[in-house]
Amino acid sequence: MRKIPFSVQILLGLVLGVALGYLARAGDVSWLGTTLNTIGSLFVQLLRVAVPPLVFTAIVVSVVSLRGVANAARLALKTLLWFGITALISVGVGIGLGLLTNPGRGVTLDLGAATEPQRTGSWTDFLTGIVPKNVFGAFTENNVLQIVFLAVVVGIAALLVGAAAEPFVELNRSILAIVQKALWWLIRLAPLGTLGLIGHAVEAYGWDLLAPLAKFTTAVYVGCAIVLLVVYPLVLVLGGRLNPLRFYAGTWPAIELAFVSRSSVGTMPVTQRAVERIGVPREYASFAVPFGATTKMDGCAAIYPALAAIFVAQVFGVSLSPLDYLLIAFVSVVGSAATAGLTGALVMLTLTLSTLGLPLAGAGLLLAIDPILDMIRTATNVAGQALVPTVVAAREGVLDRAAYDAAGRHDLTEEAPAETPARREDPAPVPA
Repeated sequence: MRKIPFSVQILLGLVLGVALGYLARAGDVSWLGTTLNTIGSLFVQLLRVAVPPLVFTAIVVSVVSLRGVANAARLALKTLLWFGITALISVGVGIGLGLLTNPGRGVTLDLGAATEPQRTGSWTDFLTGIVPKNVFGAFTENNVLQIVFLAVVVGIAALLVGAAAEPFVELNRSILAIVQKALWWLIRLAPLGTLGLIGHAVEAYGWDLLAPLAKFTTAVYVGCAIVLLVVYPLVLVLGGRLNPLRFYAGTWPAIELAFVSRSSVGTMPVTQRAVERIGVPREYASFAVPFGATTKMDGCAAIYPALAAIFVAQVFGVSLSPLDYLLIAFVSVVGSAATAGLTGALVMLTLTLSTLGLPLAGAGLLLAIDPILDMIRTATNVAGQALVPTVVAAREGVLDRAAYDAAGRHDLTEEAPAETPARREDPAPVPA
């Protein structure tokens, strides 16, 4: 298998998973469906086990390592800025497609059977979600946003303490090296995990659920495809003067895994690995990727809520004004942070609906097809989470262009290269 490129292995796992899932569904082979579900669930579970120690130790070590980096604050601000820019463009794509396709017109559904979801989003979720109730709770609940918060605080404290904190910092470095070594063993199993995840999705949901909501489903997939294949390449070319083909060659394994696993957090170790392999400095990637995994959701928090809000409004016969569309854009750009502690497109959708005054029960109409929609949404999320650090690093002159140009030529499961310097000496000025 080592002779087969990693991305090809994942693709083979995806194709075989679809075939086995179809066989299990068409032939009503229950043991096969159970087996596929078990394989996929175990793989995602193992990935999530690695996330808390990886995120915490990587960020603590990175904060301390940024002692000599003059542009650390600038990198953070530019990251937030590009998060907002790409989210705004993505929600514009969603609104435009909604106005063009009218996904809720002519749809006949039992509105009386629609119920409000148990989980809803609010604007206070960010404040209450970022600070953990206790230190251990953040790790046991796998709340990445809270872990990032704790790691940043601990890292800054260690940085200010200085020499007395070196034993603690060295312990974190050792744990990080051990976790990364174990993680690359797990990543080698990604093709098998892909087989189980996509196979279970096909076996459990099939494609017959799409029939009543075919127009809406198509709009979501087309919207995400436009962002992936048009918006992001333009951002790479115009914003970073980068070859989009090299970007996708380097990050495609993470995007593929996100599509089948439907988990940005579960895919995060692979995303961070891919971002580092295309030349983004490790210290910066350790911040940007975990932060993006909880707040950068162009699929779940921009395209989907915009289309879903228009769909719900049309189904319930509510007219949206120009101000409502501006509110959709505002919620998409700012609201993703408010729901970061409660991951999922459903929470983001309920926040959008409540802000517009639309019935929250409308979210219940889409629950049946949510797993199918979540595949392309998560793939778009992860692509955006890899895109922004790459563009920012390129604009700030810290991207390893040689590594970027060689993207896709090395197996993602190879041993990690030496750390990329956090900054080059006297980098050429980059326009703001």
